[in-house]
Amino acid sequence: MGDDVVNLIVLGVISWTTAFVLIRRIFFKRSFDFCNRIVSTIHAILAVILVSLTVEDWSCPICPLASNSSPKQRQTLAVTVAYLIYDLICGLFDERVSLDNTVHHLVSIVGIGAGLVYQKCVSEQVAALFITEISSPFLHAREMLKELGYRDTDLNLAADITFAAIFSIARMVGGPYLTFVTLTANNPMIIKAMALGLQFVSAFWFYKIVKMMKYKLTKRRKKVI
Repeated sequence: MGDDVVNLIVLGVISWTTAFVLIRRIFFKRSFDFCNRIVSTIHAILAVILVSLTVEDWSCPICPLASNSSPKQRQTLAVTVAYLIYDLICGLFDERVSLDNTVHHLVSIVGIGAGLVYQKCVSEQVAALFITEISSPFLHAREMLKELGYRDTDLNLAADITFAAIFSIARMVGGPYLTFVTLTANNPMIIKAMALGLQFVSAFWFYKIVKMMKYKLTKRRKKVI
């Protein structure tokens, strides 16, 4: 991992923290979680844009596999590592400290950090970043809408359905394919383990999301009747 990447991560942590402080001042009547979700939404949108800019050939977005990383790819992952470090620390100051979220962030930091250290198989990691972040804006939108007073409304249900649909396609269609090519390529074992672990986590959350949507749609039908 070069000094340029380390410097970018440090700058990124400071930038994400500064953004949160400013947002907290602007939306001072809103909760800590609400303000943090705005920062998370900004990161998700930025991550998807940065990933898109790293693609060299759209006919094969994750090619070449198990290759040396490009400067753009390293910068993209560095921005996300910085965000994860910020969010990990930020979560410790919230009223409810989530153990699941803490473990997820630590594992993600180690996994992405390994890719930055090896400077290989970053194409797969960048693709994984796209898959995991593409649904995040809608995840945060559904929670922020509740705080804004739109709980159990058509707007909130639309956000739920949009999130569930994008998550399902990205994680349960794109995810297994990415996991397969990562496992079969000449990648370090830690990267293969991370890919497999991410897919198991995605499958677990997919199960929970299906249960959530089944409950919400059933509840809505009963309400209409």
